[in-house]
Amino acid sequence: MKTSTQGVLHCRCGRDEILAIGLCATCYTLRRQDEEYFGGLREAVLERDQYRCRVCDAPRRNKRSIIVHHRVPGGSVLHLMLSLCPGCHAKVHRTMAVLSAMPPLLLKLWREQHPVGHEQQVLNFQQEHIRPQHMSMF
Repeated sequence: MKTSTQGVLHCRCGRDEILAIGLCATCYTLRRQDEEYFGGLREAVLERDQYRCRVCDAPRRNKRSIIVHHRVPGGSVLHLMLSLCPGCHAKVHRTMAVLSAMPPLLLKLWREQHPVGHEQQVLNFQQEHIRPQHMSMF
């Protein structure tokens, strides 16, 4: 009697939930996004930066814990892309005030995203007095 052994397929990341082209869902999505958004350079940027955030030097914890940031939106050029942790990437895009404690590289990246004159030195949420406009209802 012939016995067969069935091998278990694994994704290169170690997961055994293979979906397409021998990859798990996460690896497949990352590969598709790499080709679509990063011109196939995402992995090259991560390798160059040793899978660490260029601002705070945080290491990669899992596949999505380091983000590749485009210094020029839409421009997939290796020397204009760098690795950032989610916290530093959020500070570049979402911080509306210049913080005195920002590391020099983070401040440089922030300035690239926010034109000079748009920053606040102190957060001010007060609105200037807005005069109501009267308009005809009919």
